[in-house]
Amino acid sequence: MYRATTKSILVTVKPQYLAERSSEVTSSFFWAYTIEISNQGDIPVQIISRRWVIVDALGREEIIEGLGIVGEQPLLAPGEAFEYTSGVPLSTPTGIMSGTYQVEAQDGHMFDIEIPAFSLDSPHLKPTLN
Repeated sequence: MYRATTKSILVTVKPQYLAERSSEVTSSFFWAYTIEISNQGDIPVQIISRRWVIVDALGREEIIEGLGIVGEQPLLAPGEAFEYTSGVPLSTPTGIMSGTYQVEAQDGHMFDIEIPAFSLDSPHLKPTLN
């Protein structure tokens, strides 16, 4: 589990390798990840957009940007949380994801909250020491 807090907004990420959707033979590897965004502050906030940075084991970077998350722009009152599950394919058995959500506070102030960097590792990889 990976966590980051920005301005009283806690983002928790739980990645999971999906062996049934992956194949070493065709170099296709798939992970699901569940994200919970929790408003631990005093004012409502709305998630407006997202920006993902996905890097595979060869250093190839893909940036994904767009409005909302899973088709929604959730409004989180103080103490509320929003959870969703999505997925990502890679052509390598390991990688890393990170990103930001753009948030609008009730007073109209816009700011970015951190999505913690999280590792995408196939359980079939042999551990290595760096």
